[in-house]
Amino acid sequence: MNLHPDLSFVSMMVHASVVVQGVMALLLLASLWSWWQIFLKLFALRRAARETDRFEDDFWKGGDLNELFQRATQNRGGALERVFSSGFREYAKHRRQGTSMGATMDSARRAMRASYQREIDALEANLSGLATVGSVSPYVGLFGTVWGIMNAFRGLQNVSQATLAQVAPGIAEALIATAIGLFAAIPAVVAYNRYTHDVDRLATRFETFIEEFTNILQRQG
Repeated sequence: MNLHPDLSFVSMMVHASVVVQGVMALLLLASLWSWWQIFLKLFALRRAARETDRFEDDFWKGGDLNELFQRATQNRGGALERVFSSGFREYAKHRRQGTSMGATMDSARRAMRASYQREIDALEANLSGLATVGSVSPYVGLFGTVWGIMNAFRGLQNVSQATLAQVAPGIAEALIATAIGLFAAIPAVVAYNRYTHDVDRLATRFETFIEEFTNILQRQG
């Protein structure tokens, strides 16, 4: 057991046991990964919401659907724009082939639903990783803490009279693992809950658009 008087954060990490140091390193890597994903997802969801607003404004201005489709296919549009393009492309193809209206609408709806699912899957990418970091990190940190406390008390087995000064450094080293686990978990949980809510809101907007666009196509047919 290291009975060093320096109880600074860095010193306690350096003097911790190999197992506790490994736990700390794992948690720090998990924290760095989660923060990287938090910022990536933040920018992606903001961009998706901004592109959805822009496309809905263009769509509900009441312009020609063929022109809107041409602009959507020429430009790299947003998620809702791709949902619209897949549905209108399928609708136009079946109308040129003289397919019945019922079959045309079913095909267009299936195309939009498939595109919708791909877009939602892309928006939800790595959210499960944030959930895993948020739920597992405290337990990993707790494992490091328990292991460190065990080592601290094992180091006192040959000491006739233990004092708080002898036990405190080892316990402090062990508790750092729990602190790092919470540091990794809390932002991941907050971000997961927030981003899940944002994705659900976008999914609701996409589904509403699919229903409204289907009704428009049906009236045109």
